[in-house]
Amino acid sequence: MAAAFLIGRIILGGYYLFSAYHHFSDMSTLARYAASHGVPYPQAAIVVSGLLLAIAGVTFILGVFPRVGVLALALFLVPVTFAMHPFWSAASSSARMIDLVNFTKNMALLGSALMFLAIPEPWPYSLRRTVRWRVRARA
Repeated sequence: MAAAFLIGRIILGGYYLFSAYHHFSDMSTLARYAASHGVPYPQAAIVVSGLLLAIAGVTFILGVFPRVGVLALALFLVPVTFAMHPFWSAASSSARMIDLVNFTKNMALLGSALMFLAIPEPWPYSLRRTVRWRVRARA
């Protein structure tokens, strides 16, 4: 089961890293699309969302600080899903279907991220299991 979990982490983390790459490689197109949905400072929003996706991808693949990755995904998926995929207000049936598919996909991805919170750390085959990370609280 640990190997299956690792393979799943690599696939999901790779998906987020690919999405992050897309945010940075096609920033102008994504910024125009975000602006068309009324997103303020669309280029900055694309940069921030790309960073959040990259954080999630790296933390899941490496198994290091996965709670940070879950938080990054929640900060990305909740506003993006509701702002960019409002299927309930789409003008045409084809636009409604596309937004519905993306809305439900994002909710499923959020659900999968939240499930990571139930897995004890350090994760199997994680960098955190092989390297002792020292995190100290400051008084």
